[in-house]
Amino acid sequence: MNATHTPAVEEVFAMMRKMMGGVPSAIEKATKVDEGLLYEHLRSRQYAMPAEGALDDETRTLIYLAAALAAGSTACIEAMANKARVQGIPAAKVLETLHIVRFALATKVIGEAEPVFEALLEPPK
Repeated sequence: MNATHTPAVEEVFAMMRKMMGGVPSAIEKATKVDEGLLYEHLRSRQYAMPAEGALDDETRTLIYLAAALAAGSTACIEAMANKARVQGIPAAKVLETLHIVRFALATKVIGEAEPVFEALLEPPK
């Protein structure tokens, strides 16, 4: 999407099919309810991942997948898993991304449990 041409919904969906292997069902349903949501989503994508950005497409996909896993966004996890497959990202990289997210979330639990550890270290009153 650029300043001179707003693509038709089917053009956007064709791009998504090419890039991600399909159109997420939530996007299809959102577009039927409010077409503006699709275009706002595209605008946000361009802001987050500009054409001349610092990261390559593979890295972007893996970061997006990691964020989706951490957030528990099933639709985004499915979309990025499909995109990783379409991009030919090696399984080892996808699995390492998953392992990093798992470790980060485990570390989060330990960090959030600090008050529990403090309570266990204090003698009973």
